[in-house]
Parts: sequence; C-alpha cells; structure tokens
Amino acid sequence: MDEKFLLMIPGPIDFDPAVLRAMSAKTLSHMSVEFAEIFGRALKNLRKVFLSEKGQPFVVAGSGTLAMDMAIVNLVEPGEKVLVLSSGFFGDRMADIAKRYQAEVTVIKAPVGEAPSLEEAEKHLKKGGFKAVTATHVDTSTGVAVDVKALGELAQKYGALSIVDGVCATAAMEFRQDEWGIDVYLTASQKAIAVPPGLALMVVSERAMEAYRKRRSPVLNYYADFGLWLPVMEAYEAGKVAYFATPPVNLIYALDVSLQQILAEGMEKRFARHRLLAQAFQEGIDAIGLKQVPVRKELRAWTLTTAYYPEGIGPELIKAIKAEGVIVAAGLHPEIKDKYFRVGHMGTLTPGDVLTTLGAIERALASLGYRFEKGAGVKRAQEILCPT
Repeated sequence: MDEKFLLMIPGPIDFDPAVLRAMSAKTLSHMSVEFAEIFGRALKNLRKVFLSEKGQPFVVAGSGTLAMDMAIVNLVEPGEKVLVLSSGFFGDRMADIAKRYQAEVTVIKAPVGEAPSLEEAEKHLKKGGFKAVTATHVDTSTGVAVDVKALGELAQKYGALSIVDGVCATAAMEFRQDEWGIDVYLTASQKAIAVPPGLALMVVSERAMEAYRKRRSPVLNYYADFGLWLPVMEAYEAGKVAYFATPPVNLIYALDVSLQQILAEGMEKRFARHRLLAQAFQEGIDAIGLKQVPVRKELRAWTLTTAYYPEGIGPELIKAIKAEGVIVAAGLHPEIKDKYFRVGHMGTLTPGDVLTTLGAIERALASLGYRFEKGAGVKRAQEILCPT
C-alpha cells in the first residue's frame, strides 16, 4: 500500500496513529469486564461530544446508512407522516428509507447548492400530523450545511420529532443536542469522529425514547430495534456485560481513543479549528477562480468543499491532483456528478494539509492549461491562517 498520498476525501479520513494502534490491540472478549469498562467510557464520552447530558447513546456495527435506518424504523410507524428536508443525495436517501418503512413522506427538495426552505417546512408542519422532520446537517454530495438549530426549534413548535443526519458534520460542525432540542443526531465513525469505517453512532433524546416506547406496532427491522440494543448499551455503560449481537471490539477500542482525543481538544476549540481551516481552504479555492456548489458562503460546510471544474477541464483534474500527491473525491450528486469534485477537511486536519492540498490543486490546474494567478490560493489561505 502506497502511503505517500495525502487523503483528502470526505471520509474515510487519515486517522491518528494512536487510533490505528488501538485497532491492532489484542481482542478482548466482548463479555469481559475489561471490555465493558472501555465500551462504557466510550458511551459516556459520546454524550459529551454530542453535548447531550440526557440522551441515550447507541453504538452499533454498521455504516451511517444503518444509523439513518435505525432512526426512521424505530420512531416512525407505517402510515405516519414524515417531512424530509433534502439538500442532496443523502437527504433523498432518508426519504427512500422512510418510504421503505411505509411512512407517508413529504420531501422538500432544495435546488443543487441551496438549503431546503424552513419557511416551506413550516407551511407543511402547520397542517399537523407529522411524526418526524428530518434533515442532513451537511450533505456530502453538495457540501451544503443546514441550520440545524432552527430546525430543532421548528420541530418542537409543531410537536414533531427532529432527526438529523450528522454523518459529515459530527465533531466538526457546531452542534449542541440538548440546547438545540434535536431528538436524534446520528453519524458514522469514519469522518470527523476519526475512527475507521464500521460504526453507526447516535444519541437519542428522552422525548424520542418515550415515542419509541409508545409504538403500537413492532419495529420492522430486527437488527435495528432500539429495544434489543438498549439493555446492551445500559449494561456496558454501567460497567456490566450484556449480549444481543457481537460488538466490533477493536473498533470500539479505536472509538474510545478518538473520543478522548476529541474531548482533550475541547468541543469549542474543535468547532473553531474546523471553521478556520474550512474558511482558509474555501477562500483559497475562491482565489483560484473556481466556483463552489453552495450558492452562498453561509451554506458552505466546515467539513468539505465542493468545487466545479473550470471550463474546458473535467474529471481528469482528479488524476492530475493525485499525481501531485493528494487524493480528492469525484462528484456524487447525480445532477452534477461529472461537473465538480469534493475535498474533505475534517478530523485530524492541520493547516499544513490545507496548504498542501491547495498547492496540489494549483499545480494540477496549471498542468491542464488552466490560466489563473499561480499561488493565489495558497497565499489567501496563509493570510487567513497567519493573520498579521
């Protein structure tokens, strides 16, 4: 495996060596007191990262899509109404999941680069009867960030549960679960949580757990049922053992290490670091003359940048950037898939990574004949990272 490349895709990210070392530690029995101590600490720390003292954490082997699946199938019964705010590919996926479980789904689909309209959402919610409203904090396909705080307020106002997909936002974008009143915030391990892929993570509010307990019908997905996982989570957090399905022991070792690193940095400093590095990178991209997918600066995520190829250049730019030592991602949104590329900047990201990536993009563009002020992107980023 060639390790000379800097991985700058929107997940999986480059992981801290201590996290990777935890992955290679001797595997304990998942029914041992020693493992219960590790898992219990991780569950407690997950609450701290989500800024949720009261929520119930769940850590399950699976991807972010499993976390989305769990949120819907446990809280929405067949025939109940769900309002989905879609800002891209993964918002559309949430709608598909809700339809699969026979919910009555209304979708507010934003144009590419826009955020869904909260005003339109309120018009629907005023009609009443919605069990849940969902949104994607940062849609990895567009790089658009939505106003999660306002969404939480809106859902509470009209008595709906709020479900937020935080896969490309958690532990990087500002988020305060208890304060903002979000009922379910879900994520996956491989992005800003900074653990290799394989964990579906979420914290569920007391209100949402009470809604689960009042279900009138069985949960339609056996593996995803909160009721089967809850005794396991409660036991491990209490330093005891319980069994439903075998947990991914070494991934939980890694999660324990990463969460401790995140909390050692501090959530406020971590939010500020991601915001600063995103600003530096995105204004560097602006300085090169590349248009970004979010139509307004305030919609740009702190965790990735989505930029259109310049005229006359296409996906060959990705290969050219790799030739300069950096791996970025191709487009994902079906409407613009071949028109743009994506750069992740989260988790272990440093100012040096930002400058290295901008330099690689500049050299790649120059090699393909794009005319621009060479060095402008790196210079602009340096001005932000090293203010006088």
